[in-house]
Amino acid sequence: MGLTRLLMISGCLILAACSDDQEDIQAWMADQEKGMVGAVKPLPEMKTFPVVSYDAEGLVDPFAASRIAPAARAQTTGGPDYTRRREPLEAYPLESLSMVGVLMQGDIVQALISVDNVLHQVRAGNYMGQDFGVVTGITETEVALKELVEDTNGDWVERTRTLLLREQQE
Repeated sequence: MGLTRLLMISGCLILAACSDDQEDIQAWMADQEKGMVGAVKPLPEMKTFPVVSYDAEGLVDPFAASRIAPAARAQTTGGPDYTRRREPLEAYPLESLSMVGVLMQGDIVQALISVDNVLHQVRAGNYMGQDFGVVTGITETEVALKELVEDTNGDWVERTRTLLLREQQE
């Protein structure tokens, strides 16, 4: 019973402290408001702009379906010949092949191609590289190739590449 009596007395004291007498707080707030002055700058006056009318009557509509032309397609070819016998240098990507020299026997020019420390002789018409590259020309400094690659539309497109003499690559 002593505990309940203690709780009742403390509850009464707490309620007595929360009285409606808040005059000192109200006076302090009024005193603080006297010193506060709002200092907001007025908005600048809006500039007026001349009215421009846009008359698109008779002009070409850039979003019309007739304006959308199909993309220009590169000249395509029928694709590689899968029935011909593959040559040894077609097993390697062109980047792994190195031209190390040229052999000339009369009017026949052959390039010396090194791959995996093995030397191969190629002449115009031979195939090399993994993109169906055919040798189109050989000079003292480079081998010219014409490759067939498949584009994003599934068409075969010819691409020219060159394999430079090793001294020029470094």
